[in-house]
Amino acid sequence: MARIDNPEGPSRGPGLDQEEFAELALPYLDSLYGASLRLTRSAADADDLVQDAFLKAYRFYDRFEPGTNLRAWLLRILTNTFINKYRRNTRERKVLDGDDAEPVGDGVMSRAAMRALTEPEDAAMRSLVSQEIQKALDELSEEHRLMIVLADIEELSYKEIADIVGCPIGTVMSRLHRARKHMQGRLVEQAIE
Repeated sequence: MARIDNPEGPSRGPGLDQEEFAELALPYLDSLYGASLRLTRSAADADDLVQDAFLKAYRFYDRFEPGTNLRAWLLRILTNTFINKYRRNTRERKVLDGDDAEPVGDGVMSRAAMRALTEPEDAAMRSLVSQEIQKALDELSEEHRLMIVLADIEELSYKEIADIVGCPIGTVMSRLHRARKHMQGRLVEQAIE
């Protein structure tokens, strides 16, 4: 692999060229899309968010330090882009989408859909549970939903989440605890209903 010299001096070491960076980053596209879909709850917005995040990552590829966690770095860019761009537009989206908005799960094909063909009873139960979990996740605040997505779905460590969100590990732990407790309470309510 060809390396380029770092113009900032020897403290940072050699970096990647754009081709090498692209080769390393592209395998994380599906993971970023999944996180984006859970954050935005809209396929079109998720596509836009991933595109914006990859564009920023590609544009600033020289800031990535080889040997560190590329997935976490990309998720941090995605999260910051979401916070900066999509949080500002939340009120506008609520007005535009209103009560007619479709949940994320509708129209999305998954392995579960394939299993439904061979195991209809199990698939029906999984579908109900999945819908309830998605509903409980959607009811969380953006801050708490972000914690659940990064910790429980993307399986990042507390430190990686703290780096992505830009807060202390203790704050991540307490936000994640509150988010999980809220989801647990909501799922219990839904089960009772």
